[in-house]
Amino acid sequence: LGKCLLSPIVLAAYAYNRSLSELGPGGRGEDEPGVLCQLFAFLMAFFGLAPTLLLLAMALECWLSLGHPYFYRRHLTRRLGATLGPAAGGLCALFCALPLLGFGVPMQYCPGTWCFIRMAGGGPRELGFPVLYAGLMGLLVLAIGACNVSSMRHLYGMARRQPRRGPPPAAAPRMEELDHLVLLGLMTVLFTVCSLPLIIRAYMGAFAADINENADLSALRFLSVNSIVDPWVFIIFRTSVFRSFVRRVCRRL
Repeated sequence: LGKCLLSPIVLAAYAYNRSLSELGPGGRGEDEPGVLCQLFAFLMAFFGLAPTLLLLAMALECWLSLGHPYFYRRHLTRRLGATLGPAAGGLCALFCALPLLGFGVPMQYCPGTWCFIRMAGGGPRELGFPVLYAGLMGLLVLAIGACNVSSMRHLYGMARRQPRRGPPPAAAPRMEELDHLVLLGLMTVLFTVCSLPLIIRAYMGAFAADINENADLSALRFLSVNSIVDPWVFIIFRTSVFRSFVRRVCRRL
């Protein structure tokens, strides 16, 4: 959804060879970006935070189902799972709308085809939101990493308890747990590597006054890469050919 909403705006800017503020003027002041740029900044912030919150919900669900199955069976219901998505989206939308209300400033970045929250330069009103945004992202990354590491530990323990040798039915559960273990490990590493640059850039811009739009652009690219690569890792890894290849490698090791 984020790619479908944001990509046409960028393509239109390139097609008309105009910046986002020129395509959608209407800012309250001369130095303030236009309405389209403000919308773009809101969508970038929202679709950077909302999937992270949903990933945390998925990581918690995985951790509870493996580590605390009785609690999971008693308290986690389908109704609760169905309400988590809209609730997470609503909370993220309210939080990311703060710059539109004056706490934080949307900013058009070079070459004028993308906008985000200003991460360097300005006073507490301008830099308070990016620090808060980066801090929340950092907490979510730590929580997701902790849940996934704990889930991997439970999966490894379950695999160790399975018999190492025997007919295929006896060996299959152990290999299935190893499949999930490798998948969780890959997605955790990818998510952490893609999220850290934005967190680092926000803190550097706020406390070290490091104004570097190219570095900010690279951080946003990393954050966008995560939402592109993670589904492909999941899709490719779930194919039978790739899983059989991983199982052969595990057996050799």
